[in-house]
Amino acid sequence: MRVIRLTACLAGAAVLALGCGSGADKRPGGRTEITLWQQKFTDQEDAWYKKAVAAYNQAQDKVVLKHQIVSADAWDQKMKAAQAAGKAPDLYTLNYSKAPGFARTGQIQALDPLIPAGKWTGLQEPVLRSVEYKGRKFAYPMLVEPSAVLFYRKDLFAKAGLDPNRPPATWAELIAYGKRLTTRDVSGVVTAGNAIDMAWSTWGLQWNAASHLPISDDWAAPRASDPAYRQLLRVYQTLYQQGIMPKQPLAPYADANPMGQGKAAMMICGSWAASVLLSDYPQLVPDIAAAALPSFDGDGSKPTATLGGWTLVVDAKSKHARPAADAISWLLAGDTRLLVDYFKITKFSKYSPRAAVADAVKNDPAAAENPWAKTIEDQVVARAKPEPTYDWAISLAFGKAIEKALQGKDIDAALKAADAEIKEFIAKNDLAGQGS
Repeated sequence: MRVIRLTACLAGAAVLALGCGSGADKRPGGRTEITLWQQKFTDQEDAWYKKAVAAYNQAQDKVVLKHQIVSADAWDQKMKAAQAAGKAPDLYTLNYSKAPGFARTGQIQALDPLIPAGKWTGLQEPVLRSVEYKGRKFAYPMLVEPSAVLFYRKDLFAKAGLDPNRPPATWAELIAYGKRLTTRDVSGVVTAGNAIDMAWSTWGLQWNAASHLPISDDWAAPRASDPAYRQLLRVYQTLYQQGIMPKQPLAPYADANPMGQGKAAMMICGSWAASVLLSDYPQLVPDIAAAALPSFDGDGSKPTATLGGWTLVVDAKSKHARPAADAISWLLAGDTRLLVDYFKITKFSKYSPRAAVADAVKNDPAAAENPWAKTIEDQVVARAKPEPTYDWAISLAFGKAIEKALQGKDIDAALKAADAEIKEFIAKNDLAGQGS
């Protein structure tokens, strides 16, 4: 995607002088140097982080914040090596699902003693709970983005004799629509197609199908063998076996390009897909609509997605915890205009959990560029659950069960195998009682 330049420097607001001058590169004597590691995102997001860091360095004369972008593939290895060498970054990006676990294992510091109480006001309570461990806050939220949205081609709906203004309300309808929309060149539905992608992209559907996740809330017992999960696995099995979804994934789940390339009539992807479609396939935008995924029982008030996203944290071994926390506060809890720029360059495909920022975004005329933003916010975000914080192995066990269903294996046996795998993991890692 092309890099979208951030808005010009705001007159009279040196604190937001994004990219103006070269003062950020100067290091007057006595300034404390701290380091931010940012996971590699889109070019637009990377540019925002770079300019936001420059603005912070220009806004004060006590700290120099160094910025480094690290690819997702290299992140874990690079972080472990840095920690072993005593050279871990002072602050870094971390997604919600990992924050409580990192707090439990002592990898990050509590932020509520470091960031003033007033800076936490106006943040959505469910999001705050996602970054808490034993009553302390260990990460500062930046954004939320729902994991699963149904994007569909209105023109292809009309061509197939379907009402473009009536997306499927049940999975039976989605399957029926998918059959009518599938052609030699276009898949009726494009979604996750392997265990890893299905492990996390179906969290919301796991809630929808069974009103719980595959492990008890206190992490003491597996719950994957609940018969309510049969309908979830049966849907994926049907989509795959009947050729409604591709036999081989056209792209990873998070990649929205198959729809832009005209290969999908319906696509299940996260809200971030909007940014790709708007930036790279503007000619298709008038023909695309968005909706919540169907509910298994047709009740549209139930969750079909989880809210993930990114935070900033302070490393447990940072020797400069206070300056690092001050930088986080300035970047994420300060002037709303800085974050409005972020949501603008990502085409309003993500959402702010901070009320002041959310209000400023809604009042920005550019927000109208994303024709799906309000629908996603009202129909998906409002009903979504926070993404789970248990170990990835739990999610993967369930993802493997769905993959077995795709392969035509017995659904009950697949769920029982996931249940057994989760039970073994609980015992080996002494998880009982560590959940919320």
